[in-house]
Amino acid sequence: MPETPSSIDISPRLERIAKLAKEAPSMAFTTLAHHIDIDWLREAHRRTRKGGAAGVDGQTAEGYATDLEANLRSLLERAKSGIYRAPPVRRVFIPKDGGRLRPLGIPTFEDKVLQRAVAMVLGAVYEQDFLDCSYGFRPGRSAHDALNDLRSELMVVGGGWVLEADIQSFFDALDHGQLRAILRQRVRDGVLVRLVGKWLNAGVLTETGRVRSETGSPQGGVISPLLANIYLHEVLDVWFEGVVKPRLKGRARLIRYADDFVIVFSRRDDARRVMDVLPKRFGKYGLTLHPEKTRLVRFRRPPKGGSRRDGIASLDGPESFDFLGFTLHWARSRKHEWVVKLRTSTARISRTLRRANDWCRRHRHQPVPWQWTRLRRSLLGHIAYFGVTGNYRSLERVRWQVVRIWRKWLNRRSQRKRMSMERMRKLLDRYPLPWPRIMRAFAPPPA
Repeated sequence: MPETPSSIDISPRLERIAKLAKEAPSMAFTTLAHHIDIDWLREAHRRTRKGGAAGVDGQTAEGYATDLEANLRSLLERAKSGIYRAPPVRRVFIPKDGGRLRPLGIPTFEDKVLQRAVAMVLGAVYEQDFLDCSYGFRPGRSAHDALNDLRSELMVVGGGWVLEADIQSFFDALDHGQLRAILRQRVRDGVLVRLVGKWLNAGVLTETGRVRSETGSPQGGVISPLLANIYLHEVLDVWFEGVVKPRLKGRARLIRYADDFVIVFSRRDDARRVMDVLPKRFGKYGLTLHPEKTRLVRFRRPPKGGSRRDGIASLDGPESFDFLGFTLHWARSRKHEWVVKLRTSTARISRTLRRANDWCRRHRHQPVPWQWTRLRRSLLGHIAYFGVTGNYRSLERVRWQVVRIWRKWLNRRSQRKRMSMERMRKLLDRYPLPWPRIMRAFAPPPA
């Protein structure tokens, strides 16, 4: 088998696509599929996560790699000739806040590779079109970037008014016809358009058989986040920046991460006008805003001479809101000035602890070193995301509660050998769980 090229081998082609897309922002590409060749598929395979669950065919990444070259060449031939058949995704459910379940679709491994190859082409085009307000699933951008930008904007306008929006079941409601029409504005390559159509129509395999729908793009698919960004770029971002903002009287800023977004306004009347027209705009594209989770929040900076208990504004009242797992609220800085701070939202802490409790219950009879390794890994992941400036106490709370939960289920392993606090302290000396750390220091607020 020939040596697998590195990612550098296809980067000049990605750069050429991006350069042409940037120079011709209104041009529709009719020839893009020729970029996808065997080298492109090898790179797509390299970028595809290997540890994910298997799809409906049971094929694992390891099994696919045993005859990788032949598999990729067969995949390329089927994709280019039009005979490739997109298999249905396997449906699984993961817990959401409030005890609900979120459906995820798991494609087959081969489908993931082909989706990655197509996403690489489409991403090179659309990265030139996407606006600065969009942060989700884009190279070089993260949820922390979105939060830092939001925090800075709130400090500039002194809090203002925040439109906290929630799109109801976005990935289930995404209209296929509307998405194809939006896609054709920029990409008219027959091979790529046909493949995207096949993935949209592949459906979900359930206990009663395959279920197809004219709406929806399963969460969990490699290409789904990009399709979501393309859809909301047209439905929300371009509309807000090009049509709405020029008609407002004051300052406004949209911050969007995938289908989660907030809009900051300096004036209440502007906020109300947009809140009134937003459902109509979304309804035009088959989307609905959640009536209870979409609200206008008064987020004004507290008066300079005012005082709040412990220097913290109410976390549950009108002066706080949630975004990307954090609660944003006003609090005193070390210089005794009011600043916007972030702390882990109550709902996210509850979900984290509920999962920890369920996990410890199911694995309470496993060896302690095995449990410790996985609990430690989970806490490190939590700290990596939530370890931001001003959130140390929330991290301490989660660690303390995880220790308490671990002890509770270790205590139920045996009727004779109870896990006293003294024994638990000795166990933690030998198997220490990570202490909170601030992993990301946000930029100081604007002067």
